[in-house]
Amino acid sequence: MRTTWIIAKRDMGSFFASPVFYVIATVFLFLHSFTFLNLLDSFSGQSFQAERFLGQGMSLSLNEMVVEPILFNMAVTLLLMIPVITMRSFSEEKKNKTLPLLLSSPVHLKEILLGKFLACTGVVAMMMLLSSYSAGFLILLGEPEINPLLTGLLGVFLMSACFVSLGLLASSLTENQIIAAVLSFGLALFLWILGWGVENTSSGWGEVVAYISILSHLVPMVRGVFDTSDLMYFATFIFFVLFLTYRVLESQRWR
Repeated sequence: MRTTWIIAKRDMGSFFASPVFYVIATVFLFLHSFTFLNLLDSFSGQSFQAERFLGQGMSLSLNEMVVEPILFNMAVTLLLMIPVITMRSFSEEKKNKTLPLLLSSPVHLKEILLGKFLACTGVVAMMMLLSSYSAGFLILLGEPEINPLLTGLLGVFLMSACFVSLGLLASSLTENQIIAAVLSFGLALFLWILGWGVENTSSGWGEVVAYISILSHLVPMVRGVFDTSDLMYFATFIFFVLFLTYRVLESQRWR
């Protein structure tokens, strides 16, 4: 486990030393701030109108009008950003011809894989931490429901970890970072839209498709529903995709 942490720290340090991180973080924070301010402005305007004309200002939900939309916006933005974060994980090693040396080293393959997974999820966690000012602002000046806010943030992070695992799988398949990023984005987008149109389908196939869709597990958490079946889905998904990545790398070790 110590080796895993060493690899994770090395990769995170390398990423933070790269201008790519600062470009990604700046774009992420700009989009987050822009959306947050727009949602706050819309909520403030509608609250004022409701209180002035209907006397129902207190009936408007801060969670429904601000918290849920900002969390979904964050999820979509991370869906776009994570392929850029993960694309170099193994592709760069392949391009520099250092992957065979890495795979033939005394370090166990699973430690290498877990180290890179922790490094990428650590970068995502840092970006989410930088955007947490919006949650603090809402708590200080508004009265949001805390449980939906916390479960929503957890859901977005777990979704991001799933996308990181997909990014590592894509990066292990090619030495071209652009191809790895596009493949990772395509897989993540497919999981996102998979459940569209099957919510009201009563067939067994529709239920299976809806369950596989990552959105069907993110939505309840954003709305404050904490279900162990959703946690099991995320954990199983991450384990399965990392296992596939492990098998891909293991097959390349003997080429």
